[in-house]
Amino acid sequence: MKQYYITIVFVLSAFYTEAQTTHKQTLKLMGSRFDITVVAKDSIEANTYIDLAVSEISRIENLISSWDPKSQTSEINRNAGIKAVVVDQELFNLINRAISISMLTDGAFDISYASMDRIWKFDGSMTQMPSAEQIKASVEKVGFENIVLDISKNTVFLKEKGMKIGFGAIGKGYAADMAKSLLINKGVVAGIINASGDMNTWGKQINGKDWKVAITNPLDKNKAFALLPITNGAVVTSGNYEKEVTFNGKRYTHIIDPRTGYPSTGLISVTVFAPKAELADALATSVFVMGKDVGINRINQLPNIECIIIDENGNLFSSENIKIDKI
Repeated sequence: MKQYYITIVFVLSAFYTEAQTTHKQTLKLMGSRFDITVVAKDSIEANTYIDLAVSEISRIENLISSWDPKSQTSEINRNAGIKAVVVDQELFNLINRAISISMLTDGAFDISYASMDRIWKFDGSMTQMPSAEQIKASVEKVGFENIVLDISKNTVFLKEKGMKIGFGAIGKGYAADMAKSLLINKGVVAGIINASGDMNTWGKQINGKDWKVAITNPLDKNKAFALLPITNGAVVTSGNYEKEVTFNGKRYTHIIDPRTGYPSTGLISVTVFAPKAELADALATSVFVMGKDVGINRINQLPNIECIIIDENGNLFSSENIKIDKI
């Protein structure tokens, strides 16, 4: 069986202009790997830009982290079912956008997924499938409709005690967007923010060509199936070809439907192209949950959004407006 997945290939030649070169740093931020690439006149300037990006990403983490007890997100979760919490405008807006995506995807994306009981294990320790009752109970406190926003007071209230929100499916994309915006405002002409596969680009490669995404065969990563250009946009891939369990001959993956508590089935990779990584991040997860047919249909209704899906049999499907250059 042929299997394909999405990786990012960037060909960087030595000079953007006579005075500019490409510089890259790999760091651990938000608990994940970040690769930050910028075009600058020298390493000193590049390191200054990269430091600015790191500071911005760290700022975002401090705002949205549900692990940091001092964050506003943790304060919201602690007061679930008790009282509304005043938050910064930035966090309020992010939550508001997340609710809009939940509505757009009929709840396939839901930041209140953090309320879910962790009954599924993908570390090899599961010996039997949870019961239908356990699965149903695991998502009782999940529901974006119970996130109440008061725009006049900038408050967030979770209606149910024990309810939580989390930004695991959108946070790194948002951080990549914000770091990119900051660097553009500082005059960086081209670069890449790669947040563990949540990719945001601007400008062009050093050779003057667009950045390109390669669809490669995981059995032979030196061979690409197709190439797609990225023009000042974002691409995010959700893959589940490593974290899975199988019961009664059916494969269940680690991406769980927040509406039902059941893991997604049938797909191994979803890649979404969008103007912003935040949106691409959320939609990639949503398409996994919605499945191939519903997912592609939904993407086809959205302007400037495209996707590529690979099912568990290695078949490749795409939205109607995407152009794939076969190699």
